[in-house]
Amino acid sequence: MTIDLMDANGVPSVEGGWSTQIRTVPNGVINHVKQGYLVHGSGVRDAEGAFVPESVLWRGRPLMVAPPVVEDPDYQPGRWVWGGKLLDHFGHFLIESTGRLWALDHLKGQIDGIVFIPEGNMTGETVAPALKGFQRLFFDLLGITLPIKVLTRPTRFETLEVPGQGFGIGPMAGGTALFRDFMQNRFGASVAADGPERLYISRSQLPLDLGGILGEARLERYLTDCGYETYHPQNHSLTEQIARYKAAKQVVGLDGSALHLFAMVGTPQQRVALIKRRSGPAPEGIVRHLSGFTQQNPLLLDAITHNWVRSDRKHADNFSYGELNFAALGRELSRNGFVSAGLGWRPLSAARAAVAMQRIEASFPTAGITFNAVPVPAKPPEERSGRHITRRGVPV
Repeated sequence: MTIDLMDANGVPSVEGGWSTQIRTVPNGVINHVKQGYLVHGSGVRDAEGAFVPESVLWRGRPLMVAPPVVEDPDYQPGRWVWGGKLLDHFGHFLIESTGRLWALDHLKGQIDGIVFIPEGNMTGETVAPALKGFQRLFFDLLGITLPIKVLTRPTRFETLEVPGQGFGIGPMAGGTALFRDFMQNRFGASVAADGPERLYISRSQLPLDLGGILGEARLERYLTDCGYETYHPQNHSLTEQIARYKAAKQVVGLDGSALHLFAMVGTPQQRVALIKRRSGPAPEGIVRHLSGFTQQNPLLLDAITHNWVRSDRKHADNFSYGELNFAALGRELSRNGFVSAGLGWRPLSAARAAVAMQRIEASFPTAGITFNAVPVPAKPPEERSGRHITRRGVPV
């Protein structure tokens, strides 16, 4: 079957199609040239030089185009599985570097290893870069003992197995049935549950340039009073995180990479409240991931009154800070059984919000960055903060 990436039938789908198929490419050549911000000349060409569209990374659109033809590539004997691009960012690695691993269950005993291309340019060096610690542990937790090769030069493989992308950002975030089965049967299978029944996944100890919410310490205190443990996943190994996530019956967290890891081990018996930290559609991928893997829709909460946007950015994004109406948030958590009724949660005052942001700006790792408060369009009266701001968020 010929796949046209520009045709509707060429789009990967969680329902099936080429996302659930494996294409065998004898003498397939892998090349990678980082030549733009998102779309690169990367992927697989067959023995005749034709581009193999099944090798493309999708993020709502193809992020690869046909790589340059190589006259004299290196040669690798044996039968290898195309893994795609090995990304260094934890969340993107989870979502975009794992989507073809499902094929390992269908090629048992038949392959010699897994091959990835690097996130950056190929170095041309003869020694392949070592996997990062979390990447190596992730593969270990999947029970993968095969060699994993990260290419430094264009290479021809005796036989290359190219699985379809079964998982990813955007519409693929729910994963195909084959990918979900692979993850749920393998990932962290030997890790025992260990931890409290109520867990709040915090961002308050992450670097300031990764964004978050104002006054998260206050939210942590409110949730602690309701029996939640505040958990900082970046301070713990993947194994420890999985143990915590398996033990929790109720999980509250801001939208971010940690909930992608939770989704990979979550079950229908667990309940998740996902709090938006920035306006926009970004959390939709986490919702798809949680829903697809746990068969349970998370509670998505939007209590944002203002987005504090970096002066070098145009709109709310991963790097902005959300100012939340904690009173409205508490009411919704209570109404849905995550916390007890009769809460006395209060939103930040205008003065406290301004001070919180001044502290962030004063310690920000990039010189000259300030934040501007952008009000969120009006909500129902009971959810309004009831205050006015200037451009910088200081009360008028």
